[in-house]
Amino acid sequence: MELFVFVVAALMVLGGALGVITRSNPVHAALSLVLTLFGIAVMFVSQNAQFLAAVQVIVYAGAIVVLFLFVIMLLGVDESEDINVEPITGQRPLALVIGVGVMGIIIAAVVASKDMIGHRGDGIDTPTLESADANIRQLARHIFSNNVFAFELTSVLLLVAVIGTVLMARRVKSTGAGK
Repeated sequence: MELFVFVVAALMVLGGALGVITRSNPVHAALSLVLTLFGIAVMFVSQNAQFLAAVQVIVYAGAIVVLFLFVIMLLGVDESEDINVEPITGQRPLALVIGVGVMGIIIAAVVASKDMIGHRGDGIDTPTLESADANIRQLARHIFSNNVFAFELTSVLLLVAVIGTVLMARRVKSTGAGK
């Protein structure tokens, strides 16, 4: 039975991954990504990692892909527009100022917490394996103390993916000279 579940989940993951890279319609590619993420969730369940499976479905398939679909559909991928015309005047300088401000906040947070980097959660009560939330507490401790940089890097990568989706959905409007 385990082999059957693994094979079905692996086929879901591979089929969805192939769909992501072969579909020309961005909406269909995003739906193929949902299939891939559900296949990974099935693999988590087969390894008795139900919490990770739930997070996989809720966060990735439920939030991230829905966000991608929302951005794709909001931009209207069937319409082409001139990317040389700025729809909101002054957005680029404002984005630069906000980007510099966010970078300043990140640098200030790193400098302010430099003495905490390397500590392994001193003062945090260590849950026993008998407690109901031991797995969640250990996972949270590892994510938000030992691996906080990787966690934040993942959020930046997701932001870049959304920006890439927006840019890919915008098409150059033809001048119509040959029409």
